[in-house]
Amino acid sequence: MQQRNNTKQTSNGAQGNQHETINPSILYYGTPVIILSTLNKEGSTNLSPLSSSWALGDCLVLGLGTQGKAYENLCLHSECVINLPDASMWAKVEVLGRTTGSSPVPEAKRHMGYTYCHDKFAAAGLTSERSVQVTPDKIAECALQIEAVVEHIRIPEHTPYMAIVEVKAVKVHAHTRLISEINRIDPEQWNPLIYNFRQYYGLGERRGENFRAERI
Repeated sequence: MQQRNNTKQTSNGAQGNQHETINPSILYYGTPVIILSTLNKEGSTNLSPLSSSWALGDCLVLGLGTQGKAYENLCLHSECVINLPDASMWAKVEVLGRTTGSSPVPEAKRHMGYTYCHDKFAAAGLTSERSVQVTPDKIAECALQIEAVVEHIRIPEHTPYMAIVEVKAVKVHAHTRLISEINRIDPEQWNPLIYNFRQYYGLGERRGENFRAERI
């Protein structure tokens, strides 16, 4: 049997951590789950759970597969809604995660166990809600909803089966229970659903705050 080559690292006299070089099959290292609303060709709304996104100002970057319905829809209609479920909604997200709006189901997805679903709101027990500035519907049960428009779509040469989508937020909706004061979200009231190496988590206890927290 081949021995593992562990490297012991020490710093400032503290006990060193043991590290091992690995080649993980997934790198979902803990990000908030979103449910992306996009517009189907006939005008209905498709829902796609995503685990790859980040925001900087009013710019949001989404990562999604090119075989999915969300990518197809965004290429045809450049509007969407980023719905953020809280940790209690993990089972509804998991229901959506087994479905696709593409018919016929792409071969790769069929082998992974995906099934076609046209009305994903009904399948997951969610309620559609008309958006204010974009065409796809929002999800009423999601306490944070971000209406957005697509600014740029890029397919990396090194990963041609994935798309990087840049969108601009044009309207943000927050449930009143999350609002601490005008234009402020109370982080004590917001418990996002976290996708951590294909496991669902909420947040742990508060540890502290960034030095800029009171200035924003």
